[in-house]
Amino acid sequence: MILRYIYLILTTLLAITSCSASNSNAQLDSQLSELFSNSTSTGRHTNNWAVLVCSSRYWFNYRHMANTLAMYRTLKRLGLPDSNIILMLSDDVACNPRNAFPATVYANKGRQMDLYGEGIEVDYRGYEVTVESFLRLLTGRHDPSIPRSKRLLSDASSNVFIYMTGHGGNEFLKFQDNEEVSAYDVADAVEQMWEKRRYNKLLFTIDTCQANTMYSKFYSPEITSTGSSSLGENSYSHHNDMDIGVAVIDSFTHYILQYLETLGKTSTATLKDFFGIYDPVKIQSHPGISTSLSSVPPEEILVTDFFGAVARVEVSPKQAELSPLSNELRESKWEIVAKPTGRIARKNKDVDFEEELTEVGQLDTNKWQRPLKDDKSELKKVLSSLVGIGGIGLLLYAGSGSPTKLKKA
Repeated sequence: MILRYIYLILTTLLAITSCSASNSNAQLDSQLSELFSNSTSTGRHTNNWAVLVCSSRYWFNYRHMANTLAMYRTLKRLGLPDSNIILMLSDDVACNPRNAFPATVYANKGRQMDLYGEGIEVDYRGYEVTVESFLRLLTGRHDPSIPRSKRLLSDASSNVFIYMTGHGGNEFLKFQDNEEVSAYDVADAVEQMWEKRRYNKLLFTIDTCQANTMYSKFYSPEITSTGSSSLGENSYSHHNDMDIGVAVIDSFTHYILQYLETLGKTSTATLKDFFGIYDPVKIQSHPGISTSLSSVPPEEILVTDFFGAVARVEVSPKQAELSPLSNELRESKWEIVAKPTGRIARKNKDVDFEEELTEVGQLDTNKWQRPLKDDKSELKKVLSSLVGIGGIGLLLYAGSGSPTKLKKA
């Protein structure tokens, strides 16, 4: 009978242990599913990245480089660091022999601000700006020799802003007047980004002729797209600089930047406000907007969620605040902290700091010498001991039962 009671007790303990283990496993599974799921909740947005692409080269495409550099300056002004901006630029304009203002690039005819400056960091320059390098940048499929500064190190909590400018047509964009990237190529690359959890939300902006056709093939979730012109329309420049001799900026990009200059790092303007500035009469084409793939409407997405740095502050509840020390406790604490400096000054004397504090009742050295105990490890030891005893009891119970059967037979 005693062995049966022991058996029942051990069975109950094992059942309790298995239940607690299953609960912990369920909690672990929920945490893993949250970690590896493509969640797009706003709480998971922790960082921003930008990919700025000028796909043109040669002097007469001065405005395309000015478009890209002006966008680059605006992103940095709103707090996005260079480490999170990938800049692809032919970089053959600033030091071109035809440039009347060497080593400078301007986006307005008054030449009020040099966009080239000293703080520019070009990641892909000249003939490095290719269709292959652009697609590899988005998908993360680089050669091992490519440094981290040339990689888009985004993750599932990153909002990614892609800006492209150059010469294009129906569902294609030219690169360096040598090759083309199609709308299908870009759409498939973005899909790989989503499958690899390389973005939380994505804003695609393009300024080129027939620009709206470049995002017509997107099929991945959480994408908001906008372009400068519809199918069959050209994207025009805004104005020329007679001293430079060419157009210095495109209309679409000019009005975007004009609006962004009114915003600060703490702005609460939304993408709806951003899209609201589009005026086909001023831009001389019909800009396009696509929000069908985004689960969040544009009026709920801040402009700075893409065009600025992420700065989140967690406010602790009042209950978590530490209560102020009383005067007596504060004085005693300062005395204990100040004691070691006195001990260092009289290190040659045979006086121990711990002995002094023990004598006055300020320090109990026995408490510091006690070993730390882990309740979980103690519980594991008890359970393992009970399981061992149970196993022995079962063996004894089985052994005592067999002779009884022989006698009855």
